[in-house]
Amino acid sequence: MDTDAQLTERDPSPTPDQGPEQGSRSARFPGWAAGLRHRPVTLLALCLAFVLLLSAFIAQPFLIPSSSMENTLQIGDRVLVNKLAYRFGSAPARGDVVVFDGTGSFVHREQGENPVTGLLRGAGAALGLARPDETDYVKRVIGIGGDHVTCCDKRGRIEVNGEPVNEAYLHPGDAPSSVDFDIVVPEGRLWVMGDHRARSSDSRDHLGEPGGGTVPVDKVIGRADLITWPVSRWRTLDAPRAFDRIPAAAGPRG
Repeated sequence: MDTDAQLTERDPSPTPDQGPEQGSRSARFPGWAAGLRHRPVTLLALCLAFVLLLSAFIAQPFLIPSSSMENTLQIGDRVLVNKLAYRFGSAPARGDVVVFDGTGSFVHREQGENPVTGLLRGAGAALGLARPDETDYVKRVIGIGGDHVTCCDKRGRIEVNGEPVNEAYLHPGDAPSSVDFDIVVPEGRLWVMGDHRARSSDSRDHLGEPGGGTVPVDKVIGRADLITWPVSRWRTLDAPRAFDRIPAAAGPRG
């Protein structure tokens, strides 16, 4: 038996010159072969589309661009924003750290941006790789609709519905506020402040503007629930106990 001859005949199919239907498998199914070659690109595109859909509707990474929430959040932190937190009847609560669109409350001018640049920046922001839109902010909810929020009592503390708030989350050395204010938060809106009060542009800075510095609830993108990066700062962002004793707003809200 000629074993060498047998080993060289590994493909018993006829040679291509015997007819087009007699060619190799890749020649007979060119689409299938091309699909194999491009499968990594296809899988990458599908994965990217899935991540973008997840970011758009469920949870989005958010890059912290400023020091306004220190020491709770630091520049360069990535937080995971839960977009379903307020979708099924729940509403922002006092103490929540929220990301919101400040258009119409903190920003009263149009933001000009090249469409291509805007698209690339938006995709990067959706993945937590680029700075967020200039109209997006992250702050802590201090007052909800109907709350009477004032500053400050004799000990320099903010009061909500007559109850002082002991804000242990404030940046060390910061006073609760260097600006006096007295406001009843309209229904469907929020009074928000940064934890680094000395460096935060928040509701206090927009008292004389439409809305009186408050933010519409429907402009809230989601609740920041988790620091995901860097690994050394991984932790959940739980609501502080500082607001546990705040009574409900007195009288009708609005």
